[in-house]
Amino acid sequence: MNISDGLASKNVTLLDPAGGTLSFLAKAIETAVEEFESKYGKGAVKTFLKDQILQNFYSFELMMAPYAIGHMKMSFLLEELGYRMEDDERVKYYLTNTLEMKELDESKFPGMSSLSHESHEAGKVKKQVPILVVLGNPPYSGISSNKGEWITEQIETYKYVDGEHFKERKHWLQDDYVKFIRFSQWKIDEAGEGVLGFITNHSYLDNPTFRGMRQSLMNSFDEIYILDLHGNSQKKEKAPDGSKDENVFDIQQGVSIAFLIKHKKAKAKSIVHNEIFGLRDIKYDWLNNHSIKNVKWGKLEPKSPYYFLIPKDEKHIAGYNKFIPLQVIFPMNNVGIVTARDNFATDYDLDKLTRRVRDFTNLKKTDDEIKVTYKLKDTSTFKLNKFRKQLSKEEWDNYFIKILYRPFDEKNIIYTKWIIERPIYETMRHMLEENIGILFTRPQSPKYEFSTLLTNNVIDQCIVGNKSAGAGISYIAPLFLYPETDKKDLFSEHETGEKKPNIKPELFEELKKNFKKEVTPEEIFYYIYAVLYSNTYRTKYAEFLKIDFPRVPFTKDYKLFIQLGKLGKQLADLHLLKSKDLEKTISKFPIDGNKKVEKPKYENEKVWINKEQYFDGIKEEVWQYQIGGYQVCEKWLKDRKERTLTLDEIKTYCKIVTSLSKTIDLQNEIDKYFEEVEKTV
Repeated sequence: MNISDGLASKNVTLLDPAGGTLSFLAKAIETAVEEFESKYGKGAVKTFLKDQILQNFYSFELMMAPYAIGHMKMSFLLEELGYRMEDDERVKYYLTNTLEMKELDESKFPGMSSLSHESHEAGKVKKQVPILVVLGNPPYSGISSNKGEWITEQIETYKYVDGEHFKERKHWLQDDYVKFIRFSQWKIDEAGEGVLGFITNHSYLDNPTFRGMRQSLMNSFDEIYILDLHGNSQKKEKAPDGSKDENVFDIQQGVSIAFLIKHKKAKAKSIVHNEIFGLRDIKYDWLNNHSIKNVKWGKLEPKSPYYFLIPKDEKHIAGYNKFIPLQVIFPMNNVGIVTARDNFATDYDLDKLTRRVRDFTNLKKTDDEIKVTYKLKDTSTFKLNKFRKQLSKEEWDNYFIKILYRPFDEKNIIYTKWIIERPIYETMRHMLEENIGILFTRPQSPKYEFSTLLTNNVIDQCIVGNKSAGAGISYIAPLFLYPETDKKDLFSEHETGEKKPNIKPELFEELKKNFKKEVTPEEIFYYIYAVLYSNTYRTKYAEFLKIDFPRVPFTKDYKLFIQLGKLGKQLADLHLLKSKDLEKTISKFPIDGNKKVEKPKYENEKVWINKEQYFDGIKEEVWQYQIGGYQVCEKWLKDRKERTLTLDEIKTYCKIVTSLSKTIDLQNEIDKYFEEVEKTV
């Protein structure tokens, strides 16, 4: 920024908005003193500390313990540097909530004048003092308690991409580190120039949720330097050569360093990137031996609509963006159910589940008995005593339904708000009628491939894998919507009313215009399902399917549309295990025994469930077939470990194996048509 004295310049104002024990501020002061001494000598260091550092270097902290430690650290540091503060001097380190603009009113807190004064002084820094340098390591907290009016309004900026609201219901913009970045961006924008240097959670670099944030940062800053340190154990990150990748901190969340520079006079945008993988010591050594000047930065040119701050293969993005997003095609879509207590609320055995609910509603049993027996506990949203009483008044024996819990794996569930944390009634009620729904996810980790399924039932939120590990949340879009009724509850007898398709009306009009004839909701549904199972589609657009919901190309060729729809219908019947092709299975269960699942093991086209019994006729590609994060044939058996397989379960497994084998064949068949689809979009 053409400031020759660097941090030692009298024009530099510096702020760490999340000071903690002041490690960053201490280093900044040491650096400023070194720069001053190297240029002007040691003779005036005391005056420099008194007149510049104590006047222009600031920090904020909300927690009392680190605040107290930070002040002690500063006293020791200043004495080491040769300066002892007078009784009326202090480091401008304030006890305050950085993200809250309201100041404490002494009249409302009698006897707390010192805190009120502290809040007032911090408020002046927030609102009036121009800050040139912001640095630090702000807190990461996905569930933020910082929901004040000012920062909430500021975060709204990040919800807009190219001037339009991003329309996401579930997002991570409330994470505290995002709010600290927004505060710091605002401070530098207010000053008209400045430098922001943070080490934070690295999710904002490429997660689609943060696309508005990325665009906003690009609009504010002229230069952006991104150094991705990776180390995300939640996503099981590895180095490109497959070796171990460790975090620079003792945390699971991967991190990155960002330097963002705003010049007084706008300059041509420059956005660059580098990344480090490997063991922690290797990363430390690299960081100790590099600065901005000697890093081999790679140039980025972030583009709409995602504005990625990491390198991406965007070769096919222009064509892909012309396709129609699945959540636009099906306006009614929502996440799956969250029980928050799966082991109590679901079971393969309906009798066992019924006995649990009977105990739950038996008010002769104490709350403590129920808590201990079923490992239940009160939470902010689950009140055992109250909910037991409520459910005992209802005809709960009507509340048992099927839920698609994992790929090809249904369980029984007691579907009531008195037990289920998030039942998602507004969407799932349509799946209680005669219906079919398509499942889709947006993976949050590179190790998860795009996947889709369909069902006639309600769904769990984690069908394709652990969402916290990056599998993404499972969404469902019902094909049909049913009108609201006056029934007392979801399960009482009622007239279903006339259903209507959950498909964007404009799509019907567009297809009618292209085909010169009308198409049915089912034809559209099965066409989409076929396209989403094309290997060619999944490979060509893999980069985008990992970061956003799928988009669907619609051919203008009616015969091609119908042909793919027929293949999609065949797939659907296979995945619902209703296809006539499953009457003759390719897998058998040939050996008699106890049928107990111990440790599933694959060997020579056989899946052994114990030392004596196995399913045969299972090819390697079928055994390895993945949907999301799950290897279907293995996962289905693992979830039944220590269980004795019933006759129905043995039949079902043989059908699943056959279904997957025929799915592979159908995917190859669909690929023969997909290239023609793209030519006729």
